[in-house]
Amino acid sequence: QMQLVESGGGLVQAGASLVLSCAASGRTFSNYAMGWFRQAPGKEREFVAAISTSGGTIYYAGSVKGRFAISRDNAKNRVYLQMDSLKPEDTAVYYCAARTGLAVAAATLYDYWGQGTQVTVSS
Repeated sequence: QMQLVESGGGLVQAGASLVLSCAASGRTFSNYAMGWFRQAPGKEREFVAAISTSGGTIYYAGSVKGRFAISRDNAKNRVYLQMDSLKPEDTAVYYCAARTGLAVAAATLYDYWGQGTQVTVSS
């Protein structure tokens, strides 16, 4: 089993920045592609960003491209999500997820999930 623990969420005003962190344990982190997803109240979980095992391949949802940046530190077993120019519509619970194989956008293909961290953006 791999354990994932997110941190860094909070309440911010529109236009602010946050950095989410996800700490992994229990498995060899560098063998896993990582993804960030989010779920707003009353909505389905949606893809935000994904990064390959080496960090060489990255994907973003169109709604966050140019504002968010995913990165990873395999030495520290962590994946990050830098979120800039936050908007009220970014309000959601943010989850990190891990899978063996390629980085992908489909949530159903991820094997392990964290408990999530709340991000609230006020207008």
